[in-house]
Amino acid sequence: MRITRAVYLNRLIARMGNGMIKVITGARRCGKTFLLFDLFEEYLRNHGVANSQIIEVPLDDFAYEQYRDPARLAQYLSSAITDDRQYYVLLDEVQYAISDKELRGDEPPRLYSVLNGLLRKRNVDVYVTGSNSKMLSTDVMTEFRGRGDEIRVRPLSFSEFMQAYDGDVPHGWAEYVVFGGMPLTVSMHTDEQKTRYLESLFTETYLKDIVARNHLRKSQELDELVDVLASSIGALTNPAKIKATFDSVAHSKISVNTIAQYIEYLEEAFVVEEARRFNVKGRKYIGSPKKYYFEDIGLRNARLGFRQVEQTHIMENIVYNELRMRGYNVDVGVVEKRGQNNGESYRKQLEIDFVANLGSERYYIQSAYQLPTEEKVAQEKASLLGVDDGFKKIVLVRDVVKPMRDDRGILTMSVYDFLLNAESLSF
Repeated sequence: MRITRAVYLNRLIARMGNGMIKVITGARRCGKTFLLFDLFEEYLRNHGVANSQIIEVPLDDFAYEQYRDPARLAQYLSSAITDDRQYYVLLDEVQYAISDKELRGDEPPRLYSVLNGLLRKRNVDVYVTGSNSKMLSTDVMTEFRGRGDEIRVRPLSFSEFMQAYDGDVPHGWAEYVVFGGMPLTVSMHTDEQKTRYLESLFTETYLKDIVARNHLRKSQELDELVDVLASSIGALTNPAKIKATFDSVAHSKISVNTIAQYIEYLEEAFVVEEARRFNVKGRKYIGSPKKYYFEDIGLRNARLGFRQVEQTHIMENIVYNELRMRGYNVDVGVVEKRGQNNGESYRKQLEIDFVANLGSERYYIQSAYQLPTEEKVAQEKASLLGVDDGFKKIVLVRDVVKPMRDDRGILTMSVYDFLLNAESLSF
């Protein structure tokens, strides 16, 4: 079955003709090319756009190698735009048109001059994709001073995965928490195929890309850092804590600064994403530690040889990814609680898994997995009850339950309902 990826297609459609370069970013093999060259092109043709008005250049295709030279690319595009009709220029994997010197910052990328030239043409709408956030979402936004518009594409969400999964929701969940949402895995028929693909994709594509792009002389420490982060999803950490692990386990002399730099490389390649801590009552960010989540849980599991498939932490990672896919900024909430115990004052910090913000919307969300006892219910709700504003507070559980509010307004719902219904936060 074809996966429609409606969230991202609608974001592209909403940006048509806005005078900006649409910058489609995301991890390798997450579906950017399919979105642009299949789904978006189909939309254009269904709305009367002729083939001659769609100019596609897949720069990772050897047949288009000559156009990795920005001068030749500019010449080709100029020759293809022959009249005053509306044209759509689709450039895939544009990092191939940027030299090593340009990537290092020794020279300004000539590609940006090509894109600037296209922006000056009123009858041209430009869409580019790439697999490195620093080069695209940072540099393009700076270069074009507000005329770059980023659309971030992620691996398949659970609801997208279920469009193609031939089975019921619980079995689909069991598959998804192990193999994740990289689109190609959906078409594979055996666990062995999926395992080999994900392991190879992580090692041969993501890690080798990072090593080559950042000119790393040794990759062992990067490998070990990935293992540490994969083993600690949902746990608070920072470069100093990670260094302590390296010192005690790997007997490595890696520095805190190097660890921080490597984490940045992993974020730029869309392998991991950080969630900062936010003091809810103080309304300020707490610098360290932070949490790191993997963009795709299947890749994370593959990295660990599918040996640490902890349902609790994996569900938390999946909820985080869903919120980010829906466009929310997501922080880890901190609520300070003060009280008296046997006549002595105490102060402790309670954690809210996610504080999700989008414009004027805010949700406080706990990913609880299971609530087997009243004590566990009280534990999960304690931090939510410490927030005294009027925004919605939600507890997500893995069990199938009817959405229900308690007498303090806290909503408990199944993670299935949350993930499969785009309007679930409005329950």
